[in-house]
Amino acid sequence: MVRIALPNKGRVYEPILELFERAGLHIVDHSERSLFAKTVDDEISLLFARARDIPEYVENGAADLGITGEDFIKESGAVVETLLDLGIGRADLVLAVPEDSGIERLEQLENKKIATEFPNITKSFFDSHGVGVHVVEVSGATEITPHIGVADAIVDLTSSGTTLSINHLKVIAHVMRTSQRLIANKESRARMPTKIAEITLALESVIEAKGKRYLMMNVPASALEEVKKKLPGMSGPTVMRVESSSPMCAVHAVVHEREIYKVINELKSVGARDILIVPIERIVR
Repeated sequence: MVRIALPNKGRVYEPILELFERAGLHIVDHSERSLFAKTVDDEISLLFARARDIPEYVENGAADLGITGEDFIKESGAVVETLLDLGIGRADLVLAVPEDSGIERLEQLENKKIATEFPNITKSFFDSHGVGVHVVEVSGATEITPHIGVADAIVDLTSSGTTLSINHLKVIAHVMRTSQRLIANKESRARMPTKIAEITLALESVIEAKGKRYLMMNVPASALEEVKKKLPGMSGPTVMRVESSSPMCAVHAVVHEREIYKVINELKSVGARDILIVPIERIVR
C-alpha cells in the first residue's frame, strides 16, 4: 500500500484533487473533514494533513509520498526526494517593508525585527547576505505586523501582490519561488519503485498535457511542406495519406493553446482544411 499525504485545505486543495482525478486516481469515500480516503486503486490511499506538516510525515514514513510547497519542504529541513514540480500554487516568498518606511535595501534592516511564518528560511536568507536581524515567528496575518509594532519588515508569500499593496507594503527582495512538489520517502521509493514510478508518471502526464491541444486537418499534398513549416508541434507532425480523388494528407500535431489562434489562421492560409481542435487529457513521453 502506498500512502500519499495531501494538503487538507487552502488554495491548492481543489487543484490537487482535480489533478488526481485527471490522472485516473479517482478518490472515493472522502469528505472535506475526513483525514483518510481511498482511491480506485486498492494499492493507493490518501492522508489529508496540514501542508506544513507533510514534509515531516514523508520523512518519517507516515506517508510514502506527499504533495506540498517547496517553501514548506525547505523550512522543515526534511530529508525527502523531490520527484516532480506540479506547477500548482506558484508564489514568491518576498521581503517587504512599509511603503513609508524609507527602507530600500537589505542592509538597512540590520538589527531590525522580521516577522514571518518561515523563520528558518528567513534566518538563512539574511545570514547569506551578512545582515543580522531578529526573526519573529508568527502564524498568519503576517502583513499586519509592521503596522502594530511587532516587526519592521516581513517575509511572506505572495502570488499577485494584491495583499501587500492593500496593506501598504513594498517588496525590496525576493527570497525564493515556490510551487507544489511531489516528494517521496527514500526508503519507500527503494521498497516500491515500480508503484511510485507509476503514480509519478500518471501525475506527470496530466501536467505535460496542460495547455496543449491536438490538431487534426486535411492538407493537399502540394501544400504539405508549407503546412509543416507553420506547425510548432512537439516533435513534428504525423502525416498520413488520405484516400481521396486528389492527393491529400491527414496531418496531426500537438500545439500549445496560446499558439492556436495564430496557427489556425496561418494553416488555413496555406491550404489546410477540415481543421479539428481537440483537448488533450494526458501526454506520456
